[in-house]
Amino acid sequence: MNHSHKNPGIVLCSIILFMVTTWGTAQNLVRNNQFWEHVRYGGGLGLGFTNGGFNASISPSAIYQFNSQFATGISLSFNYAKFNDDKFIAYGGSLLSLYSPLPFLQLSGELEQLRINRELATFSGTLKDNYWSPALFLGLGYSNQNVTFGIRYDVLYDENKSIYANAWMPFVRVYF
Repeated sequence: MNHSHKNPGIVLCSIILFMVTTWGTAQNLVRNNQFWEHVRYGGGLGLGFTNGGFNASISPSAIYQFNSQFATGISLSFNYAKFNDDKFIAYGGSLLSLYSPLPFLQLSGELEQLRINRELATFSGTLKDNYWSPALFLGLGYSNQNVTFGIRYDVLYDENKSIYANAWMPFVRVYF
């Protein structure tokens, strides 16, 4: 099966934008030995359920807290999903940005790239397939100090390729 991404320019432009917006500030802070004072560690957990399906994910991450409202960082991901007799395992990474316009409200954007290993049950046996799959999540969450509970939506969701049960996915993020 050919699972090439329809528009790889979106991924490339997002990565370039992320790098340009953070590089200058990070360089100044590293020179002044203040960089590590603004790094927070944590990550997220995700669960998705649908008729005959289940998805679980864990994503350890590190973010740079620019100020009380804006943070950006990177994350590693591991996902497991099972839909009826089909199984998916995925691993990869993501770039994420967090914005809190109010102390209790967190908006998020996350560009994720996963390597998918899947086994599909067919009438003639099991079909194995491996490919790369992008996701672009836009999220909304309620924050209480270091913990955020929310929901995110994958705008690039493709039901035939995605590891996720559907485009909507609840999450819990914790950063220390």
